[in-house]
Amino acid sequence: MHPTDLASAYRHYIACLNQQDWPHLGRFVAPQVRHNGKPLGLAGYQAMLEGNYRDIPDLRFHIEQLACDPPWVASRLIFRCTPAGSFLGLPVNGKHVVFSENVFYRFDDGRIVEVWSVVDRAAIEQQL
Repeated sequence: MHPTDLASAYRHYIACLNQQDWPHLGRFVAPQVRHNGKPLGLAGYQAMLEGNYRDIPDLRFHIEQLACDPPWVASRLIFRCTPAGSFLGLPVNGKHVVFSENVFYRFDDGRIVEVWSVVDRAAIEQQL
C-alpha cells in the first residue's frame, strides 16, 4: 500500500473503533491478528476492545501523531477519559485522566495483522 492509502485505512480503522462498529472491524483487522506477540484472532481482538469500552465508557481514540512506512503504521494516540474502576491495575475509579499510547501496526493485504502497544501508565499514576 502507498503511505497515503495506509494512513487513510488507519484513520478509517480508528473511526470504526470510535463508533464501536464491531460488525465492520474485520474490514480493518485480519482474522489472524496478534497483539503484543499474543495471537488473539479477530474475535479475541474485538473482545479486548469491547472490554476497553466496558471499563471506559467515554473512551475515544484521538490520533496525535501518525507515520506510515508500508507495511508499518506508527501512531501516538491520546486518551482523555474516565475509567470506571481499576485501569492497568491503578485505582482510577471514575477520575478523569489523560494519557497516551504508542502503537505500531503491521498491515498485510490492507488489514492489521500485528499490533505492538505501550500505554503511558506513568502519566496516569501522576494524575491519581
